[in-house]
Amino acid sequence: MPSIVSRRVTWCTYADRVAFPAEVLAEQEELVLHLRPHWRTALRPGLLVLLAVVVIAGSWVMLPSTEGGRIAFLVIAAIMLYQGVRYGVAPLVSWRCTHWVLTDERILLQDGVIARERRDLPLNRVNDHVVTQSVLDRVFGTGTLKIDSIGEQAVQLTAVPRAQQVQTLLYEVIEQDRLLRPDDEDEDEPEIPVQRKGLFRKQRR
Repeated sequence: MPSIVSRRVTWCTYADRVAFPAEVLAEQEELVLHLRPHWRTALRPGLLVLLAVVVIAGSWVMLPSTEGGRIAFLVIAAIMLYQGVRYGVAPLVSWRCTHWVLTDERILLQDGVIARERRDLPLNRVNDHVVTQSVLDRVFGTGTLKIDSIGEQAVQLTAVPRAQQVQTLLYEVIEQDRLLRPDDEDEDEPEIPVQRKGLFRKQRR
């Protein structure tokens, strides 16, 4: 089944413009937007990996080729490898494996490398969405998007690229979904019983 990608996905994606796997989507479900956190999230881990490589290479060059120098190099290399993998490689892999997907039916959130977690939020259950931006967010054009869903715990997405435009697109998709499924809103509204006038009125003697 070929992947279906809306034209709206082209202006705002940090997922290398690769469509989300088609087998994850339901039949006739259209992909609107595929995102991952902004690249600035991967900046610090990338710098830590680079620092670890530089320190290991510098130790190899600077330390003497004696037994003591080799032991010192092994100690430094072990420490830097541990720091680089834990605080550099692991966050980078986690960033690459984080997917935020918006379709014409739901919001799909997926993360995890080995143990993968996926959460679906139907559009007809979303009742509020708020974007907040710090000074740094405004510099990079990012923001934090908080989505409230009826009967579900609120979802908070940090470092969302072009957060304001994403929020606008989310609003348009939600409104379009409500226009296409007006019956869903009617089902959520409780029925108000009709009072029958004079049913319990005392009869006059």
